[in-house]
Amino acid sequence: MILVTGANGNLGAATLAALHARGAAATGGSRTPGEGVRRLDFDDPASLDLAGVSTLVLVSAGYAEDDQVVGRHEAVLDAAVRDGVRHVVYTSLTGAGDHLGFALAHRATERLVRASGLPWTILRNGLYAELFGGLLRWSGDGVESAFGDGALAAVARDDLAEAAATVAADPAPHDGRVHDLVGSPITAGQVAARLGVPHRTLSLGEYRRRLLDETPGLLPFQPPMLASIATGVRHGFLDATAPDLAALLGRPPRDPLDTAVATAAATRPEAAA
Repeated sequence: MILVTGANGNLGAATLAALHARGAAATGGSRTPGEGVRRLDFDDPASLDLAGVSTLVLVSAGYAEDDQVVGRHEAVLDAAVRDGVRHVVYTSLTGAGDHLGFALAHRATERLVRASGLPWTILRNGLYAELFGGLLRWSGDGVESAFGDGALAAVARDDLAEAAATVAADPAPHDGRVHDLVGSPITAGQVAARLGVPHRTLSLGEYRRRLLDETPGLLPFQPPMLASIATGVRHGFLDATAPDLAALLGRPPRDPLDTAVATAAATRPEAAA
């Protein structure tokens, strides 16, 4: 049995759907389980029952400070060792993202995975094209961002889910391997051009001010994380490509520009009205 953690999240749900589409025996785990999903709360070690699981797809439990995220991952890996899981697939962060504000939790978890003694595969996922499109802000007759002319090797979330399902369904060929899963570089200017609007570049200081003062609902650790994405793209640290994603998919990846454009278009004020 394959178990996918975070099954109610976007990547976890898409990975589970991709596994079911290929007829794999797979289930999900979540702290808020629904039909066909078992309770699996990383903050409640007593709930971490992985008996009968052969392959664990550990979707990163982000949205917390690094110590909490790493502690969650350590708890589920301890349960995997205890309950006889035979392979762990961890969804990490692209190697180009070491400078990002959320990289440490991923790299620390990679160390834990390697030290667990379990067979493992690490999927270093690129940043989502959906995220890139969603971070463009509509203003007047155009969009604005702090990305400048920088490019992001973005990737559609569904491609990452399909790649994870491919590995989880037959993990042996990927034992001990690290796959860097990134797409084609895209820019904010390209997204704006496809939308038929201008793109205006914000300074990083102005972007940070807006995150702190004008974006309700952000948790304290999130503005620095978002600012690190902006400066990473702007200064050309996240545009490197790699062949791993196409090799796992057995086809060219989806065009991330299409995905980013669709996401940005959905937030256009007249589209939301």
